[in-house]
Amino acid sequence: MFKKTIAVLSLALLAPQVHADAGLITHSSAHSAKVSLDRLEARAKENEMTIFTRIDHAVGAKSINQELRPTEVLIFGHPKGGTMLMKCTQEFGVDLPMRVLAWEDEMGKTWLSYRDPASLGHNYSNPMCGMALKRMSSKLDELVKSAAE
Repeated sequence: MFKKTIAVLSLALLAPQVHADAGLITHSSAHSAKVSLDRLEARAKENEMTIFTRIDHAVGAKSINQELRPTEVLIFGHPKGGTMLMKCTQEFGVDLPMRVLAWEDEMGKTWLSYRDPASLGHNYSNPMCGMALKRMSSKLDELVKSAAE
């Protein structure tokens, strides 16, 4: 029994860490925050997505003589996914385009966080909307996991 427990715990330590909290999904990354977002940006471009902007919150903090661990946001998307959702309910527009936060914790570990589009709570009655939402959630998760590897 003891050996089995040790084996299970060892495997758990090797698996990438993922946290979810009220729709916020956080994956651990093997790279720095900057490199993680560089990788995510490259993957998004490979998928013909538009990169709207990249925000470096640590630079903003420095502008007011404050320090902040690496914390960057990438905002990106594609009209093909977003338009369908906004046709379901235009309130999706407040949550689109997609955004991913890359940040380093106090131990220097890097994380990628994003809000799962399926958790946003917008109401719609068309079943095609649910399918579009699942596709967007799946693609976003795929991109983030790929960037974090």
